[in-house]
Amino acid sequence: MHVLTVLDHPDPASFSKAIALAFNDGAISAGHTTEFADLHAERFDPRWSLADIEADKLGKVPADIKFEQDRIARADAVAFVFPLFWWGMPAMTKGWVDRVWSWGWAYDQLDDPEVSLQRPRTGVLLVPAGARSDEMDEQGYTSALETAWINGTFGYFGFAKRELVLLNGATGSSTRRQALLERAKIVGAGLSLPVA
Repeated sequence: MHVLTVLDHPDPASFSKAIALAFNDGAISAGHTTEFADLHAERFDPRWSLADIEADKLGKVPADIKFEQDRIARADAVAFVFPLFWWGMPAMTKGWVDRVWSWGWAYDQLDDPEVSLQRPRTGVLLVPAGARSDEMDEQGYTSALETAWINGTFGYFGFAKRELVLLNGATGSSTRRQALLERAKIVGAGLSLPVA
């Protein structure tokens, strides 16, 4: 199985990057091949622009988007790693989603709005969060994120198997952070293909 890990964090020494690397280590230990997309290090432009719209009208795919879509095409699983940011995904991830998973490539909503144009893949979101899990559950944030991301956005991506892994307490003690790194590694080692 080939795994693409997409990281969104501007700090190369961030805990999010450590989570992404631990996840990759787990995937490699299970015999999977991996590919790493560090959106900030690669200077991905997340801005959806008039140039994107004009290219779409002409049936052309911008070179930077084609590069990302080719990475996805190689992958049997895609993992996203980004910190929980104002109860959502940071701008870089949102822009990557907006530009890369485009209409006509990822979905069309014409023949069947519930069906992706992509082949079935496994999708994982590993999201470090400072908030405690009980606080997020009590306030309804966890279920809101699952509805928006798991039932919504990532359903259009062909992620027949999808999972949100909230890594709560990411700003906690070194012991807590080490436990979260181990959890990310276990998630990577436990990846499997979606059932057809």
